[in-house]
Amino acid sequence: MRVSVLGLGYVGCVSSACLADMGNTVVGLDVNPKKLTPIKTGRSPIVEPGLDELIARGVAEGRLTATEDYEDAVMRTEISLVCVGTPSMKDGNPNLDYTRRVCQQIGEVIRKKDDFHTIIFRSTIPPGTVETEMVPILEEVSGKKVGEGFGVCFNPEFLREASAVSDFYNPPKIVIGEIEPGSRAGDALAKLYESIDAPTVRTQIKIAEMVKYADNCFHAIKVCFANEIGNVCKAMGVPDSHEVMRIFCLDTQLNLSPYYLKPGFAFGGSCLPKDLRAIVRMSRDTGVDCPVLRAAIPSNKLQIERAIECVRATGKRKVGVLGMSFKAGTDDLRESPIVQVVSTLIGKGYELSIYDKNISWEALLGSNLGFLEHELPYAQRLKAETVDQVLERSEVLVVANAAEEFKDVPGRMRPDQVMIDLVRIVDDTSTVNGQYVGISW
Repeated sequence: MRVSVLGLGYVGCVSSACLADMGNTVVGLDVNPKKLTPIKTGRSPIVEPGLDELIARGVAEGRLTATEDYEDAVMRTEISLVCVGTPSMKDGNPNLDYTRRVCQQIGEVIRKKDDFHTIIFRSTIPPGTVETEMVPILEEVSGKKVGEGFGVCFNPEFLREASAVSDFYNPPKIVIGEIEPGSRAGDALAKLYESIDAPTVRTQIKIAEMVKYADNCFHAIKVCFANEIGNVCKAMGVPDSHEVMRIFCLDTQLNLSPYYLKPGFAFGGSCLPKDLRAIVRMSRDTGVDCPVLRAAIPSNKLQIERAIECVRATGKRKVGVLGMSFKAGTDDLRESPIVQVVSTLIGKGYELSIYDKNISWEALLGSNLGFLEHELPYAQRLKAETVDQVLERSEVLVVANAAEEFKDVPGRMRPDQVMIDLVRIVDDTSTVNGQYVGISW
């Protein structure tokens, strides 16, 4: 394919060289001669293992050229990859000036172009930027409509410095964000990557834009988490923090897995809250600050407050709660976050009806009973015997765990009822008879 790469920084330089090596005809563009001159002479402007060889081969074989002329680059290609920088401004927002400028330049060229042109954004930009800022610039300057004279996609990159060439050919995933499913632009991008063996996801543009931030934020948190565990280990005389984390990483069921990585309600139960409190206390006692670990409990509390606000926002006063244990399939009420929601709502004068088939209120023992007596001493007066009773008594239904028996509730609701889904019991909101509210979606 004929590809122009606009911006020859780290991502653009690696993308240009690798795409040329895959057999495409690539035109790299940059306004900085310090980036252009090395490429024109077959050298890499950045230090990256393997990149010099790829650039030298691409230039020697005529598949890779470099220019500062937008018209030259865009006119003789069918796809343009936008790889300009989006550095932080003082307030933390990304600076989108370079991206806007590139869109204006592309727009001016495709105004004169008869062929359909595909524009792929690879720069990291906030969700909504392509559709609300970049497409309007392209449409205004080119005089064409997206989907007609040109198409756009967002394609986040997953390149690590010092292994970027290998990462380009072996990405963990290929994400293609499209304005419309099955778009012409998405098809062109999928064709560009068809020789790369990786899971390919075609999704909405906003989702693709957000994926990159989710990836990088999680990577940052992982580094901080490991460092904080290491700092506590050292302060407490644990002999080898690397061995602790090596053993930690052996668990691919929970620790290094998709488990727990779904937006939803707060954590609870007998382990997570108490152990977080304990390690934060231990770190303080040894003079080590652990801000990431320390932030988990207030962050969790905010999600409980968010659930309460979802109920309050309905303006209704009769609330049914489905599920009281901290997760389905257990009768454990210890530090169950929904208990805190129920307690707060009662204190604010709401009428509550609660149901959980796994909890026998009369048979609760030990710390389970102690927690309930402390947090919700009047719980037994609020209980319903069946889901039907909750449906009959309530204006708002709060689904607080993912028990199988709650899955048909959306279709059994009255049109005047509101469902607040804390656990994503509903994937298709068209099955909900009343109004649907998801806590984080």
